[in-house]
Amino acid sequence: QMADPFLYDSGERSQYGCLGHEVQIEHIKAYVCRPSFFTDKAVIVVHDIFGWLFPDIRYIVDLIAGHGYITICPDFFKGTDPWKTTDHWADFADWMKTHDPVKVDKEADVVLKYLKEQCGAKKIGIVGFSWGGMAVHHLMLKNPQLTAGVSLYGRIIRDSEERYSLLNPTFFIFGEKDHTISYDQITLLEEKLKQYCKVAYKIKVYPGQVHGFAQLKPEDMKPEDKPYIEEARKDMIDWIKMFI
Repeated sequence: QMADPFLYDSGERSQYGCLGHEVQIEHIKAYVCRPSFFTDKAVIVVHDIFGWLFPDIRYIVDLIAGHGYITICPDFFKGTDPWKTTDHWADFADWMKTHDPVKVDKEADVVLKYLKEQCGAKKIGIVGFSWGGMAVHHLMLKNPQLTAGVSLYGRIIRDSEERYSLLNPTFFIFGEKDHTISYDQITLLEEKLKQYCKVAYKIKVYPGQVHGFAQLKPEDMKPEDKPYIEEARKDMIDWIKMFI
């Protein structure tokens, strides 16, 4: 029996009026938000299991765009159903087989091409949450076009030396109380990165925070979590700004 990876009820959310718009890029739909001025810097946001339509992830896209980046969240599930709050966790392993976070290369390439050719982007970063955090870790090992990455609470899925050979600077964010990621896994990640990684990296664990903590909109935050959520988001933006 797999535990629900979100300790908050993802069904109860305040509504969110998005600032961006939807586009169709080849076989993928995507949500895009642009800053009010021209920029040649872009950030790809990789959603979690709840998909590209989930209000929390659109809020993050708008937040990053507000810092001066063309920001895009593609539907990495390619029109198939995201995980729903009504689904049963017993079926999660089967669902994951058809939604593999390390099989995102083709979609990433389509989006990179769009950002470069249609939006004039010269430097592109990537951030991902949970399922998306796993995808970011994978892409930062495979795709040199991504200048910097932030992986937020992505499960560390396999142990192999190549898992630590990051191509460009990557920041790993975790919650201390995330029961989907053990502290041992984080320690191992740190040890192995020290050993194998040739680029800048950072790992940070936020006190008392559960899986999914960094996506919450202000009105959905608990007061005691708010400082850590805001700190994680500032750290995420600061990392992007350092390299992009």
